[in-house]
Amino acid sequence: MKKFLRFESKNQPIMKKLLLSLFILFAFKTSFSQLVYADVAGIFHESCGRCHNTNSHGPNLLTYSAVLAEASNVQIHLTSGYMPPWLPDTTYTRFTHENLISAANRAAILSWISTGSLPGDTTLAPAPPVYSQYGLNGTPDLELTIPTFTSNAISDDSYVCFSLPTGLAVDRVVRAYEIVAGNESIVHHVLVNVDTTGTVTSDLSGTCYTISGDYSLGGYAPGAPPTVFPNSSLIKAGINIKAGSNIILQIHYPIGSDGEKDSTRIRMYFYPIGEPGIRPVTVSTPLQNWLLNIPANTVQTFNATYPGGSTTLPADLSVYAAFPHSHKLATSMTNYAFTSTDTIPLIRINAWDFNWQGYYTFKNMVKVPAGYKLRATHVYDNTTANPFNPSSPPVTVYAGTSTNDEMLFDSFQTLLYMPGDELINIDSILAMDPLLNINQLPIQSPNALNTYAYPNPFTNNVNISYELDDASKVSLNVYSITGTNVRSMQSSFEQTGKHEFVWDGKNNAGAKLPNGTYFYVLKSNKYQSQGKLILTGNK
Repeated sequence: MKKFLRFESKNQPIMKKLLLSLFILFAFKTSFSQLVYADVAGIFHESCGRCHNTNSHGPNLLTYSAVLAEASNVQIHLTSGYMPPWLPDTTYTRFTHENLISAANRAAILSWISTGSLPGDTTLAPAPPVYSQYGLNGTPDLELTIPTFTSNAISDDSYVCFSLPTGLAVDRVVRAYEIVAGNESIVHHVLVNVDTTGTVTSDLSGTCYTISGDYSLGGYAPGAPPTVFPNSSLIKAGINIKAGSNIILQIHYPIGSDGEKDSTRIRMYFYPIGEPGIRPVTVSTPLQNWLLNIPANTVQTFNATYPGGSTTLPADLSVYAAFPHSHKLATSMTNYAFTSTDTIPLIRINAWDFNWQGYYTFKNMVKVPAGYKLRATHVYDNTTANPFNPSSPPVTVYAGTSTNDEMLFDSFQTLLYMPGDELINIDSILAMDPLLNINQLPIQSPNALNTYAYPNPFTNNVNISYELDDASKVSLNVYSITGTNVRSMQSSFEQTGKHEFVWDGKNNAGAKLPNGTYFYVLKSNKYQSQGKLILTGNK
């Protein structure tokens, strides 16, 4: 996708957003009246830098001169709500690495721009973060690069499938991977499948709408973080790749990118051979609807349910990530699990944008019990009111794989549920993961409390220590392996530094608990952390 500007965002008229921004600016007029670059530089670093640096696809926004050159565009995109791009509704469910900006920070930038983008003493501005070309640290165990390809997207979008032999002599389990676009201005998105037979060949025709392979690894879209599965004492997870497999990359090049060259890569990190305790992640697309029929000048709603008929999910699932997908007529979509009496929210997008999509990883995995069904609801606007409608005047659109067709194609990364899964804070685990280049991720990702439990396993007492950098009280909740809260404690002070709780293996009523595995969750005003406890010899 070339670096072009969008002057409005679907379902969010600029006038409405502008009035809201003006109201915010009026409310903060006194405090923001003298802002200079040093006052807002940190906001640009935090909220924009991950995508807007010299090693990424967006225009650089890390220095005063760079921001000044883009100031009018920043104003337009912040006012319209198009930037920063984050599609999921945070009032519905929460995800890791949420690419958000607070109302106060948005107002500060808009005020600074509206009052002349004053430089002040730019030497007082914080130094910009250093961004790598990569989001993952270290040397990958396997790196595969497509042969240099010249885009053939002349009169229509081009979908090209590259089959890359892994050369693996033994099975390996993927712990993390990232896709590095060779030409970020033209790589719209990439889907990754595994061909276990090693026989699928490349299709460079531009019409490879359906990616081959036996199962999916996931994908890439501009701005999306690397895919990392948790590797901790609480949970290890990954995806197995058989020896001799090929990796299939389906790359979407947008119309008008013809003649430009690309050499996209995938960098893969594996668990050590023979690593025990790795739980398999399944990537699937259970919610599909190939009966879409959207007449011109209509707004239509379509659904998909899995399993069909009277069948329900046969086993408890832990949903790790969600990836709802449609094309350019879609305006909103919702995924949830349900029974006749209950609904479990998964993901809701109120203003779909085809240009920004990918897997969204839940802060805590979502338990979907056996006996539930999965459901998707997508709304499609095939009228002239839809600024993304590819046809003018509108024409009837059916389900299909071309960009100008439509899809309801919602995927998930799931694990078979184990007791306590929903209590594990994936966000904290990933925030501490040494593979992740933390500068590549949004700063607002919560940190852990640097907890440590000892002795563990324990018989009489366990000390749960933590280190606090904010003056706030801390709560401790201990859960059984079935998720029942068995003990709650709270600190009586608000002090920074190192502290600890002592738990005696008893419940809130003072009764001794049976031996077994327990989970603890620590929470302060800012942070959260968790761990596993093993109680032995409690009589």
